[in-house]
Amino acid sequence: MRRLLAGLAVGSFLVAASACGSSGGGGASDKNASSGGTTTVKVGVIPIVDVAPLYLGQQKGFYSKRGLKLSMTTAQGGAAIVPGVVSGQFQFGFSNMTSLMIAQSQNVPVKAVVNGVASTGVTGKDFGAITVKKGSPIKSAKELEGKKVAVNTLKNINETAVRESVRKAGGDPSKVKFVELAFDQMPAALDSGQIDAAMVVEPALATVKSQGATEIASSLVDVAKGLTVAMYFTSTQYEQKNPDVVRKFQEATAESLAYADAHPDEVRQAVTTYTKIPAATLAQVTLPKWPAEPNRASIEALEKLGEQDGLFKSTPDLDKLLP
Repeated sequence: MRRLLAGLAVGSFLVAASACGSSGGGGASDKNASSGGTTTVKVGVIPIVDVAPLYLGQQKGFYSKRGLKLSMTTAQGGAAIVPGVVSGQFQFGFSNMTSLMIAQSQNVPVKAVVNGVASTGVTGKDFGAITVKKGSPIKSAKELEGKKVAVNTLKNINETAVRESVRKAGGDPSKVKFVELAFDQMPAALDSGQIDAAMVVEPALATVKSQGATEIASSLVDVAKGLTVAMYFTSTQYEQKNPDVVRKFQEATAESLAYADAHPDEVRQAVTTYTKIPAATLAQVTLPKWPAEPNRASIEALEKLGEQDGLFKSTPDLDKLLP
């Protein structure tokens, strides 16, 4: 976290964004992004099932009927997307709530604009879980003490979630050895024994299960029931200069979330357009929830855990961050 968001200079944001594989290009205003009445907006996303509604909404014309076209660029995690949005490289981004709270606590000018994704709230039936390889002697989160556990971004939401699962199982989270690994690299690392466990989300979760891996904890559920895991956000500057584009993005995304929640088969098909998951594995993917509104109480619970883990320089101002 500190190396990704240590400085507030635009240069450091650009370096962080480009280092995470984001495409180049400057910011776009209403005027210079428009062509024939359509405004193209760049969106930083992660290649996971969470963002399927955006791809599905684009296919269904929910954005185009409002004069928007989405140009998606993938990154490893929300912490990598925040700098890209603030620097103007992206107009919108998808980020977990911890990354957004870390940024806000450091006075980084970010503003959540519309809900992203939520946990199912059901232990053993969520879209994210701590997994161990087939035959592993590890049976509970308590036994992760002294073990290597992969998360997609260090000092972030999934590390916080794993820590909470370890606590709830009676273990000491300070003894867990966290390693940073992209979600799509976790199945191979788990299978080869490079790591002892992985906090993995769909569709990689279905992949590790297809290899015989087992779940030992539903960490997002352990944080809070119905946890708001992530939201779509923009920079405060872009919101102020382009309120009409922001409003259209909010409306189109809200329609996309509702459609995704009601059409799971189409969601699975949309996932094939931006990941390489095999059809047989895709059928086993556990879909998250896409509610219209964020769950404020769950975000506050996540905030308290983040403070406990020392993630924030100061207490995040949720009134400023949330829409």
